[in-house]
Amino acid sequence: MSENSKIEWTDHTFNPWEGCQKVGPGCDHCYAETRNARFAGGQAVNWGPGAPRRRTSPATWAMPRRWNAQADAFMAQHGRRQRVFCASLADWADNAVPIEWLVDLLELVRTTPHLDWLLLTKRVGIVLQRLQEAHNWVLDNWPAVDAQPLSQWLQDWTEDDTPPSNVWLGATIVNQAEADRDIPKLLAVPARVRFLSMEPLLGPVNLERPRPGHDLDQGGGSKICQPWLIQSGIHWVIVGGESGPGARPMHPDWASSLRDQCNAAGVPFLLKQWGEWKPISQMAEPEHRALYRSNVQAKPHENQDNLDDCYGRSCTVPYTVVHLDGSVHDITEPMTFLQGTGAMQTFKLGKKAAGRLLDGRTWDGFPAP
Repeated sequence: MSENSKIEWTDHTFNPWEGCQKVGPGCDHCYAETRNARFAGGQAVNWGPGAPRRRTSPATWAMPRRWNAQADAFMAQHGRRQRVFCASLADWADNAVPIEWLVDLLELVRTTPHLDWLLLTKRVGIVLQRLQEAHNWVLDNWPAVDAQPLSQWLQDWTEDDTPPSNVWLGATIVNQAEADRDIPKLLAVPARVRFLSMEPLLGPVNLERPRPGHDLDQGGGSKICQPWLIQSGIHWVIVGGESGPGARPMHPDWASSLRDQCNAAGVPFLLKQWGEWKPISQMAEPEHRALYRSNVQAKPHENQDNLDDCYGRSCTVPYTVVHLDGSVHDITEPMTFLQGTGAMQTFKLGKKAAGRLLDGRTWDGFPAP
């Protein structure tokens, strides 16, 4: 629903409707729900079981066609196709959405072939079901001549293993349990590009765990399972920490491990943000030192650092400690820095100040065009 999106991995965001329902721990502090409440007088009227979804305006629906018409100019300037994220304020596969709305969205995707549509969902397990429902609805409700192009497009995608060339299919994964549950479901859906949005990342995730049921004969009766990343078509991994009220810190080892797994498998990796909290391991000494100040304000002829050293420094921002298992601890707790916990002190700087550098650099991998 916007052009020139501030989201690092897309050019535009498009929201065909607004509203959703929480389906996992990554939804606990949903920014879209908070936004919905703010514009609805304090109550998120389009969120939760039974809540109606709100379809966006015709002007919003017209935007992708305009972007599609500008494809040549964008290619000439940037040397690549435009990416459109759908949907930042909803879930395109939400089964509480009227099926005719989904049909309209799929027809829009089909008829804007010069856009790469990034269809991200927390409900990847019902994607094939929703696509089939859309296919059936078109056949039952549209005149045959109008239905044929979209019904054939959907049939090619779901039955003939010929996915649309302009659709990138993504699943939100925030921890190992969701990876184990949802990555096999993502792999079951034909897609030219499959990606993982691991934001907010809430724990360590091993993407090299074997994929059940896909053993390779190694000879002599020996079999192994191939890793998800290498074997099965995960083409891109996006990682990000949580932002906004109530944000939980991301341990730096979680991010660096995923980066290393991706690098080893030749899969593009993008670190979107640290979120509200920045770990001490990712701070230069001057940045860390600047967080500690005395209560004495230097006069024009005085040096603030000298005064701080003289009167004693205290931290000027909230801080906490996150363990490798995702648990968060007060620095004064006796077991906070117990050996083997991976205890990492983190500071609440805000999304912008925390930045997106991992080990001193940005990581902006994208799938090949």
